[in-house]
Amino acid sequence: MRDNITIIICCAGMGTRLGIGTTKALIDVYGKSLIERQVEMMSDISDVRVVVGYQAEKVIDAVKDIRKDVLFAFNYEFKNTGESESLSKALIGLKEYTMIVDGDLLINPSDFEKILNHDGECIGICDLNSDEPIFAILDNDKVVELNEDHGEYEYSCVAKVKSSRLKSSVGSIYSLIQKFLPMESLWIRTRDIDTPDDYDRMLEWYKKSCE
Repeated sequence: MRDNITIIICCAGMGTRLGIGTTKALIDVYGKSLIERQVEMMSDISDVRVVVGYQAEKVIDAVKDIRKDVLFAFNYEFKNTGESESLSKALIGLKEYTMIVDGDLLINPSDFEKILNHDGECIGICDLNSDEPIFAILDNDKVVELNEDHGEYEYSCVAKVKSSRLKSSVGSIYSLIQKFLPMESLWIRTRDIDTPDDYDRMLEWYKKSCE
C-alpha cells in the first residue's frame, strides 16, 4: 500500500440542489453508489477518511460494505457549515500528501491513478461539463486561479496538496486551495452532480468513459 498519501472524501452535505432527498454520495450509478465506486479505487491507499454528516449511518454502511478500515470524521453542523469545515474534521495525523475528493464525483479510474502517481502537488481539471462549475484558469499548464465566473476549464474537485499546508478553515474547498496556487494541473476525466441534468449527463458519460 502507498503510505505517503491520505485521501479525504467530503460527503457531509445534504445535496439540496439535486432535490432527491439523499446525500449525493449515495446516488446510484448502474447498481453502485458514488461513494462505493470511489472507495473501490482507493484499495492501494492505507489512509482513507470519509467526512460524514447528513445520512451518516447510510454512508458509513455503504463504505463498510467495500472496506472495513476506512476512518470516519463527523461534521455534526453540516446544515450550517461549508465544505472546508467538513474537511477540517479530518486533518489530524495526515500523511505527507492529502488528496481531497468531493463525494459527488465519478472519476475515470486510470485518471485517478494518474493523480495518485504524480510526483508532488496537483489539481485535476476537466472540460466544462456541469451546470454550476468552478472555473480553472491556467497559465503554462499551471492553475493560477479558481473562480465561479469565467474560465476555459473546470476544477474537477480533486486536488493533491502537501498536508502541512492544510489548516482548519471555513467556506468552500476551492477557496482554500486558491491560497496554494499556482499549482500544476492534470487533465482527468470526471463528472460531478449538482443538478438533475448533471446526473443524467453523468449516467451517459459513465458508459463511455469509465467502463
